[in-house]
Amino acid sequence: MQIVNSYKTIDYLQDDLLMVGEDHDEMIKIYGSPWQPEFFNWAFNLPRNGEELEEKWNAIPDDTDILLTHGPAWGILDTVVNRRDVNLGCELLAKRFETLNPLLHLCGHIHTGYGYVEKNGTHFFNASILDERYSHTQKPFDITINLETKQLDIL
Repeated sequence: MQIVNSYKTIDYLQDDLLMVGEDHDEMIKIYGSPWQPEFFNWAFNLPRNGEELEEKWNAIPDDTDILLTHGPAWGILDTVVNRRDVNLGCELLAKRFETLNPLLHLCGHIHTGYGYVEKNGTHFFNASILDERYSHTQKPFDITINLETKQLDIL
């Protein structure tokens, strides 16, 4: 983490909140969390459907505008190509979205889930730009947010 903190233009969010804007009442609240259900022997793994992972998601502030997570919620941009109906997202994160309604949720991790969908007022983006062979095959999303109206322009 010391390497990331040495960059002056990067805000690293590990279960942390960043507020952006000049007027406190109209600030955009961005929350980031790197955790995911256990996946091979990768970093930030927690047992699938375990208490520790549920605690991480329950710590997300209810008034979050933008949520950044490593992986997607179960059933939202988390399917694996060539294996229809196989979802790899987090069931507990999907459950948290029953009461959490951010403007944006941005994730990656499941490379074949790349895309965008709007659901219940939340704009979900799986922004994986690499395919499963780690080739650069998808375009990055260009999202502009009007801080006053919280309206999105997506290119």
